[in-house]
Amino acid sequence: MAAGTIQQATAAVQAPSAAEPGQGARLVSLDAYRGFIMLMLVSGGFGLGSLQAYPGWSWLAEQVEHAAWEGCTFWDLIQPAFTFMVGMAMPFSLGRRIAAGASSFQVMRHVAWRALILILLSNIYSNWGAKPGQLRLQFINVLCQIAFGYVLCALLLRLPWRGQVAAAVAILAGYWGLFVVFPGPQGPWSQTGNIGAVLDLWALGYNYSGYYTTINFIGNALTILFGCWAGLLLQSGRSHASRLKVLGGCAAACLALGLALQPLIPMVKRLWTGSFLLFSTGWVLLMLMAFYWVIEVKQVKRWTMPFLVLGMNSIFVYSLGQIGISGWLNRGLASFTGNFGFLGEPGAIPQRVCVLAGLWYLCYWLYQRRIFLKI
Repeated sequence: MAAGTIQQATAAVQAPSAAEPGQGARLVSLDAYRGFIMLMLVSGGFGLGSLQAYPGWSWLAEQVEHAAWEGCTFWDLIQPAFTFMVGMAMPFSLGRRIAAGASSFQVMRHVAWRALILILLSNIYSNWGAKPGQLRLQFINVLCQIAFGYVLCALLLRLPWRGQVAAAVAILAGYWGLFVVFPGPQGPWSQTGNIGAVLDLWALGYNYSGYYTTINFIGNALTILFGCWAGLLLQSGRSHASRLKVLGGCAAACLALGLALQPLIPMVKRLWTGSFLLFSTGWVLLMLMAFYWVIEVKQVKRWTMPFLVLGMNSIFVYSLGQIGISGWLNRGLASFTGNFGFLGEPGAIPQRVCVLAGLWYLCYWLYQRRIFLKI
């Protein structure tokens, strides 16, 4: 692997400094944050969508649903956070391989192999329960988008720092230009006529439900790259205060840039537009700061165990939500709880909490036995 971010990560792996507690060691805050994200992914919104009909609570219900097209809700931040965390681990997983003597070719072969596994899992999950005649390739699943972005990010990490920044700016501009230069009859940011939808229809013969597009992985790759940069920062020799200042400054810059770009580039998660990419990254950084400050700076860690159980087995947790285990557990519990029907529509909330408790206990059983699914 060429000089650049990976070289820095290799140095951190080989000779971690003792300048700050936690440097060179596993950061509990990252596992806890990842666990929080996984909890959100499988939570089904905690059933809070059932509050939509209640005027005083409809705002909360809206936050656990994706924006219809333009805009950004809390629920729209979960996938960016998941993707960002992939990036945070990436330079060090690759750095450890280089420190162990792996060549550039061997590292990239590992990257390609891991991406292929993610694509395979993605298509298994996307076609789970489908009949033979209904099987078709899907490239918009979270794992598949991460796979494509993972490879692109690995290539970007071969560049020196300034080269990575220049490449990120060029990709942002190029991705915007792709939509603007080929606007389609309904405009560049329309649901069915944008360049991403056109390319999917041409290459695959169909468009995805929900107006997602395959080329979203381009923006995903930058989210992963931003995660790499944050990971390097938290493993550097900087003080806690310095790390938090950098994270805070970057969060503010991303939020401001995302909002500033919105008149030019609509904030659309389903296209992973530049404004959405930056705005979501800003919020992801703020959440990361909160976990880091409480756990690493203030050393308040007792509350983290429920999140660590999920965060250290993220692929397994994600799989539970993809192969219908949640639905099976929900139906089984309903025979005892009656879906808490006596509460009316809000009964979905305690019912969902019961399902989550069952899923969490399964992960806890694995956690106790140190069984973790890795790719």
